[in-house]
Amino acid sequence: NCCPQSISVFDEPLTSPVGGPGAAQLQWFSQGFVLHRFTRASCGRVFCPPWQRCIEGVCSCKPPYMCPRDGVKPVCVRNHKRYFSYCQAMAMSCMSKTPLLSHFGELCGEKIKKFRSSVDKTTGVVKIFLPDNTAGEELLVCHDQWDIAAANVACREEGAASAFAVDYSEIRGGDQELPRRCVTVRCQGFELSLAECEIYNKVDIGDGAVAAARCYESEPEDCGFTCANDKCVSLNQTCDGVDDCGDRSDEMCCKDCRNGAFHCNTGVCVHPDAVGDDQLDCLDGEDESSNHQDSFSKPFYVLFALKFELVFTSETRTTRRLLESKLNCGIPNMELVDDTEEQTRGQRSRKKRVVGGIPANPTQIQWQVALQEYNKIDCGGAYVGGCWVITAAHCVRPNPAAFKVKFSLWRKYSPQGTTDIIPVEQIIIHPHYNPATYQNDIALVKLEKYPYKDFCVEENPAIRAVCVPWSTELFQPNHTCSISGWGRTKAGRSSEVLLWANVSLIEGCQSSYKHRFKPGMMCAGDPEGSVDSCQGDSGGPLVCQDQLGVSYLWGIVSWGERCGQPGFPGVYTQVAYYFEWIRSHTGWPAVTKFNS
Repeated sequence: NCCPQSISVFDEPLTSPVGGPGAAQLQWFSQGFVLHRFTRASCGRVFCPPWQRCIEGVCSCKPPYMCPRDGVKPVCVRNHKRYFSYCQAMAMSCMSKTPLLSHFGELCGEKIKKFRSSVDKTTGVVKIFLPDNTAGEELLVCHDQWDIAAANVACREEGAASAFAVDYSEIRGGDQELPRRCVTVRCQGFELSLAECEIYNKVDIGDGAVAAARCYESEPEDCGFTCANDKCVSLNQTCDGVDDCGDRSDEMCCKDCRNGAFHCNTGVCVHPDAVGDDQLDCLDGEDESSNHQDSFSKPFYVLFALKFELVFTSETRTTRRLLESKLNCGIPNMELVDDTEEQTRGQRSRKKRVVGGIPANPTQIQWQVALQEYNKIDCGGAYVGGCWVITAAHCVRPNPAAFKVKFSLWRKYSPQGTTDIIPVEQIIIHPHYNPATYQNDIALVKLEKYPYKDFCVEENPAIRAVCVPWSTELFQPNHTCSISGWGRTKAGRSSEVLLWANVSLIEGCQSSYKHRFKPGMMCAGDPEGSVDSCQGDSGGPLVCQDQLGVSYLWGIVSWGERCGQPGFPGVYTQVAYYFEWIRSHTGWPAVTKFNS
């Protein structure tokens, strides 16, 4: 558990005197956050923006050339250059760690005025100059949507002590003439300047209020919670979906959320307006699930704001869609999933058990493969795209010529019309696999390409790849997943047809296996032991589906004791634990749909 001391929201005030509940909770916060230093860059818990990719659990800057060029708008930057897209400008900004963006537009040069912003030290009023392709306009910032996350961006160097509203009537009579219009600014907190935030909806201020911020001049004496970046915020500011810290560390490890924020299964609190905004914030997509969108009410002002076409949000969505369109995994061909007719043999193909399982349909589990060594099938595997199959290390040996991979196989020794048989080019066993303990029981099988072709698997409606997860936090204990294989049934015989069954992820199964349970292992089954994987299922897939219906290879059937007996669940290799090893051999296109 990456957050052994997660934050929980209690009814009693979080500002209790020293020695009371508040002090105990302060210790709880410190252990849960500062020791682990989780921030918005911790891509084991949150998504990276499109101009970054997840490498070894950290969001790292992409080279600008990796941003898509189709369907995006050009932007001007502060050094008078023009970039093809918001993504490209943000990638450059990420690499240089300096704010670059000025504004969207075709025209860009020294004669075009650039974006600027300021915070008045006396009143705290935030003022911006918003350029366009002609001149531009001085504006104040409207108080709606203004929060500490935006204030942190306005006070980027020192951070914001507070975000508040000021009545326009109280400040307009000063020495300096103020703009009469304001614009809504909405920030997530990762931005390096207000130019990178969503800016929209110019209105006349009238007698209304405008946004203000108080930047830190010195650290406060009383620090309720220390952020990962060493900024101090009050305990009441944590787990509310707002990035008070400036690095999001106050929202990263919560047992519950306050002020209507949405709680992701991974313990991250996101702002209410993140629900149903067509952008994934929770790793399993639950914030975009129709179940949550229907039941999660939003304030009226949020619904009103979402009616506007926000250019920055639109650009981010466009970039994500373009990147994701290049990667296809985790979605089966639904036209064949329920097909119950066994296909007759066609001319296209080239030359541990599931206890309590039920027969699959002939083309139901489209990433399941059978691993044939000479003429015998004792193991399964999972197709993850390209020329790659993942299986258990104990299923293979470094002799590719001895193996073939059978796709879309239903009857164990009787091919059907959609079955494809592919030779193996290379077998990569994890370098630290220990056959005595089954630690690091994972292997990659590289398929042989067709002669004079650049692909290994012919287009086949019954073959789809399953996604490889990058985070061990993606699915939590008690999540229901599925296993499949041709192993022995309760009668002790090998199954003739592919069987499948549902199992639950189990936490704390170290108690069953003591010292034999090693890092990189996980358990699944059911409390009664009536569903399990066993001999003959080795190397086969344990697949979990997220809230959006995308399937991930969460585990590989590895080992266990007393198959199908209570108290001894099946032990699986946890695929996400080996993400970096898998990526290093297969490359990006074959490993994941997101964070690439």
